[in-house]
Amino acid sequence: MPTNYPDSGGLAAEGPGVLALSRAALAYAEDWLDEPEAVRNARAKAVELGCTPIPPSVASLLTFLSVTMNAQAIVEIGTGTGVSGAALLAGSGDTGVLTSIDSEAENQRAARETLVALGYDHVRTRLIAGRAMDVLPRLADGAYDLMFVDGDHLEFPAVLVQAERLLRAGGIVIFNEILRSGAVPEHSRRDPEAVALRSTIHAVRDDDGWQPVLLTVGGGLLLAIRRPAAQD
Repeated sequence: MPTNYPDSGGLAAEGPGVLALSRAALAYAEDWLDEPEAVRNARAKAVELGCTPIPPSVASLLTFLSVTMNAQAIVEIGTGTGVSGAALLAGSGDTGVLTSIDSEAENQRAARETLVALGYDHVRTRLIAGRAMDVLPRLADGAYDLMFVDGDHLEFPAVLVQAERLLRAGGIVIFNEILRSGAVPEHSRRDPEAVALRSTIHAVRDDDGWQPVLLTVGGGLLLAIRRPAAQD
């Protein structure tokens, strides 16, 4: 059983050096920042369409990263109803452009409504209907600052290869919900999803071209920043 620490602010001990947040603390973090009405509507629309939007904590992190990087060219896999795209654009100033890929045209119609309601001009959003691995190879090398991946887990290893080509030095790729299925820490699992997720995590950890971090925000986020190429 977890042991509560005095004055721990909602933390409970789960093991040596490991602290877990209480449900109340997690709920507080999710509700801490207000979201625009258009984003709340997009969340409701996602329920109707059967897709899962990112939680507010992940949305606020995407905006934070976009602001930090002054991201001007962003690529997203998994448009959904526009919750994540809105978060990415919110941090990109007045000139950032989002390229978002989704195989479901109905999702993209809903996302377009969300982004228009938020005041984003059509020149700042390029919504492409199709499979990620059909579209990504057509995008320009080294042209993107930030890449958010919220698509098919089985495609994560292939998407990582594309990210290496698409991102400029200093660009960041973010893989969403990489821990949610529980496949990564269960080493006995050898199903395709487990293998794909584990392969992605190991690839960024073992490649000196990436500087990765694995976070437990939302369903788990794998972030990796592209290091500059070594000079001879």
